[in-house]
Amino acid sequence: MCHEKPLPEGNRMTGKEFMKRVANGKDDFLQAILDLLKKEKIPFCAIGGLAVNAYAEPVVSLDLDLVMVAEEIDPFVRLLREKYSVTPYSNSINVTEATSDLRLQIQTDPRYQPFIRRAAVKTVLGYKIPVARIEDVLQGKIWAAMDKTRRPSKRQKDLSDILRLTEMESDLVSLLPRELKKELFPDRAV
Repeated sequence: MCHEKPLPEGNRMTGKEFMKRVANGKDDFLQAILDLLKKEKIPFCAIGGLAVNAYAEPVVSLDLDLVMVAEEIDPFVRLLREKYSVTPYSNSINVTEATSDLRLQIQTDPRYQPFIRRAAVKTVLGYKIPVARIEDVLQGKIWAAMDKTRRPSKRQKDLSDILRLTEMESDLVSLLPRELKKELFPDRAV
């Protein structure tokens, strides 16, 4: 439940205000992470659901999935540990803040590294963020959807994100593996 005052009639909420309210944050955790990356001059880009939002109609996501230059991950994580909760996993490092529902997920899978140099700055829900190009965002979603170890609910979100991207640029369908084309577009000849 949101305890903040409603906006005066006729005023609109900015993307940043919306994101902060959805994340239930007292502080702007997302902006704090972006500022720290900028201060440390670490090349990175968004690759997950927020990246999809740069290319398609936005949907709410409480995860900021990003990839950063591999040699910068350990020093950056040391900085993050000073202020945030950090949990390493096999292919990612998750970072949370006690006052926000937003989660930072740093992707450590080396397949994502080339995405960084092809990224471009885009505005996503009011934040200027380097975002992987649409083909790279799609590739990341394909890898995730094809991962048999992912939870079914996560896989369904990945499939939905793939559909959102292909609805925006129909040429992207040609980049899908045959198996996914058959699953997502069963009425089309594959």
